[in-house]
Amino acid sequence: MQYKILGKSTLNISRIGFGCMSLKPGQPDFENLINVAIDKGINYFDTADLYDKGLNEVNLGKALKGKRDQVIIATKTGNQWRADGSGWDWNPRKTYILKSVEESLKRLQIDCIDLYQSHGGTIEDNIDETIEAYEILVQQGKIRYYGLSSIRPNVISEFVKKSNIVSVMMQYSLFDRRPEESCLPLLMENNIGVLARGSVAGGLLINKPAKPYLNYDETEVAGAAKAIKTVSGLQRDPAQTAIQFVLKHPAITSAIVGIRTMDQLEDATEAIKNSGLNSEEIKILRESVSVNYYQQHR
Repeated sequence: MQYKILGKSTLNISRIGFGCMSLKPGQPDFENLINVAIDKGINYFDTADLYDKGLNEVNLGKALKGKRDQVIIATKTGNQWRADGSGWDWNPRKTYILKSVEESLKRLQIDCIDLYQSHGGTIEDNIDETIEAYEILVQQGKIRYYGLSSIRPNVISEFVKKSNIVSVMMQYSLFDRRPEESCLPLLMENNIGVLARGSVAGGLLINKPAKPYLNYDETEVAGAAKAIKTVSGLQRDPAQTAIQFVLKHPAITSAIVGIRTMDQLEDATEAIKNSGLNSEEIKILRESVSVNYYQQHR
């Protein structure tokens, strides 16, 4: 496994991160998958209080019991479940963040969260109040660092200007190169790490039938997936190629891969072991589909 320091933090995280959202309550091999991932060198595990109404955090905490010194634990806050369980509402208020961190710590069975992230955000939020909450938690020793999970350029730029975030989690793949226009250069310039999610575009880049995705029609999706397959050849699995494309960008610290099965874990970790994409392969992939741009929240 390869590792990279996350932005301005001291967190040396694996270049493949374990996205825990795909793991489900009652999944019999939950703990085994976590153990095998650690054995393969993955040390970054990403969850959220939103996932399965907190049960994802509970199960991750159980699986990581006794392994605290081997792992970096990241979770998220800001999405508050309604009392009737019918859905959730965005709540970036200080009082909610200070309350929700206590619940996450209890579910995860830890004393301090390595990376605490805002699970969304809008430009209409009182961003100063949100930042104040995170700074209080750092001072109290309940979190080591904080970050943002967002694809909105205007929100990202505000946090860059006003806060001490060490990371931004955002969607990035061959099918979603919108961050390349402004977000990735801005984050690189300010030494803020990028955690890339969605590297296989929900499977459309590797094994799912083509269908419209973002601004691309079915034909364009099929063409890019074919390019992934061509570049992969006999050397690597298409999933590994899709992940390597993401990791090739200098702004990306780690690809956070949603893992639910042992096969998916193997594909993700083999992406690091196999030889990386060369310049000609990168060129083929980039030319297989037109670049897209953010149309909103600029």
